[in-house]
Amino acid sequence: MSSTQTIEFRKNDLLPLLFGEHNAHLNYLEEKLGIQIADRGNQLTLSGDDLSVKTAENILNTLWQKIEKKHEVGTAEIDAELRFLQNEKQGKKETNGKAKMSKSDLTIKTKKKTIAPRSPNQKAYMEAILNHEMVFGLGPAGTGKTYLAVAVAVSMFLEGKVERLIFARPAVEAGERLGFLPGDMKDKVDPYLRPIYDALHDMMPYDFMMKKIEDGDIEIAPLAFMRGRTLSNAFVILDEAQNTTKTQMKMILTRLGESSRMVINGDLSQTDLPVAVKSGLRDASELLEGVDDIKFIHFKKDDVIRHKLVSKIVNAYDKQQ
Repeated sequence: MSSTQTIEFRKNDLLPLLFGEHNAHLNYLEEKLGIQIADRGNQLTLSGDDLSVKTAENILNTLWQKIEKKHEVGTAEIDAELRFLQNEKQGKKETNGKAKMSKSDLTIKTKKKTIAPRSPNQKAYMEAILNHEMVFGLGPAGTGKTYLAVAVAVSMFLEGKVERLIFARPAVEAGERLGFLPGDMKDKVDPYLRPIYDALHDMMPYDFMMKKIEDGDIEIAPLAFMRGRTLSNAFVILDEAQNTTKTQMKMILTRLGESSRMVINGDLSQTDLPVAVKSGLRDASELLEGVDDIKFIHFKKDDVIRHKLVSKIVNAYDKQQ
């Protein structure tokens, strides 16, 4: 059943942000939902099948609310809203309409940007980190595990809820030999920690970030540097945890000190450990899932937020296995 709906937005100065450059956002919605959108001044007329028109109206109103709150919007936010609406629709089907999955109203503010989840699993993950002292994020690359954990960590640090940020990765030789790389130990391992630097730089001014690193308030180091320490009043993130051994995983999990929280991330399909060595992440997930106060979030390939080709690549490799 086709329908036509006209919606009006009253702040003309914000319209370019909603429409996108050369109406890119409107064109994207048309393509995604198979509808037509005609704009006249501050009015949009949506034409197409009834469900798609209602979906487009819902998304446009949600984007408008974000813009009014000074949040950036783009095609990624459109995709996010489509994911939440699809999840809500699926939830209604599975429960005969008794349950309704809420859309994303969770935002994390940092010095440089405001970050919001872009899928139901991302929202569950961020809520888990805010409400639990230990969280495991498991799933494929591109699902936002590291980025969102860093966002929550930075937000809590800026609010004074933790005194230190500690980021660790196992320095496993993924096809390269560390010993043949130039420079001292820091030079050798920094490339392995670069994604964490990138995420921090996305959320903090460079000078502020470097000052905090120099002062020791932010520490980015190989996992081995955590041995023998008690990490108190800190937000600890262990990234690429699939490359830990059982001994290393037990070591880092038992470093948790007073007023601290820990997030452990990894993709069990991409371990670089020798074949005969069991991943510490896999071992921990088997031992600890179901333990009170430890939360596990399982990301799926549908949660991949990177370029659309990444999702296709993940799907292709999954079919090969």
